[in-house]
Amino acid sequence: MRIAVFSTTPYDRRFLDAANVAGDHEIAYYEPSLSVATAPLVGEADAVCAFVNDTLDAPCLERLARGGVRLIALRCAGFNNVDLKAARANGIAVARVPAYSPHAVAEHTLALILTLNRKTHRAYNRVREGNFALDGLLGFDLHGKTVTVVGTGKIGQVVLRILKGFGCTCLAFDPYPHPDVEAMGVRYVSKAELLAQSHIITLHCPLTPETHHFIDEAAVRACRPGVMLVNTSRGSVINTRAVIAGLKRGVIGSLALDVYEEESELFFRDHSAEIIRDDLFARLLTFPNVLITGHQAFFTQEALTAIAEITLANIDAFARTGQPVHPVPVE
Repeated sequence: MRIAVFSTTPYDRRFLDAANVAGDHEIAYYEPSLSVATAPLVGEADAVCAFVNDTLDAPCLERLARGGVRLIALRCAGFNNVDLKAARANGIAVARVPAYSPHAVAEHTLALILTLNRKTHRAYNRVREGNFALDGLLGFDLHGKTVTVVGTGKIGQVVLRILKGFGCTCLAFDPYPHPDVEAMGVRYVSKAELLAQSHIITLHCPLTPETHHFIDEAAVRACRPGVMLVNTSRGSVINTRAVIAGLKRGVIGSLALDVYEEESELFFRDHSAEIIRDDLFARLLTFPNVLITGHQAFFTQEALTAIAEITLANIDAFARTGQPVHPVPVE
């Protein structure tokens, strides 16, 4: 098949080319994000390979269908950026990578928690300047603290296993309790209970209408004072304005983000020579108790290899049978 890959980076090309080593498919790489404005770049491609911040809304999908695109191969697990009804109406199949390396995201989550708590990022900069003072670097023991994992899929389960190794009291929230989680001795709790009891809340749920702004103004008000909030799932699971207000009041003691509500205009690009025009994001950067990484939790050798191989497997299967290995059910 002829494949148009959007939001391409050098590492995308490297791993997809390695997965396509037999040369079964003709791959064209494009750096811009996919939208209705960039859809004409697709040309005569049969399939489009898209990423988390590409915009596959109805106008874009209609334009792709007119050009002969029959498959959207997402190289990610989430599909909230795809209008599934429009995909069905235009006869376009949608595939995804349901799991690549839950360990990658889980381990990055713990890196954020440990860095934010023990302030190693600030200590690193101090030492390089010859400042060995400890004031302002005080953390707390993870051992014995109550941590709630919101979303107990593959990633959430790995996070729970790691946290139990630290001696944390682990709680879970998910509308669909998993027996493997309960077998660990982890108790599922209500939203009210998790907000009231948790020293740390870490989010690992997909973005759905039910989880959109899961952490909103009401949730922030109900949080245990000084809570650490960590989000490595999707940016819109938290309401950024509400969280900023919580930081200013001290209700939220610290915040770690690998995702952001409006990240599509920021992440995966170098803006170091530009002015950041997103006022909310700029405000977040002013807090000393906020740690942000640019959607890199997935970014390991193992995860990128799996993403490329599963993406190509979806395309291979669609070329042979008209059905990808991991389809997203269209509405």
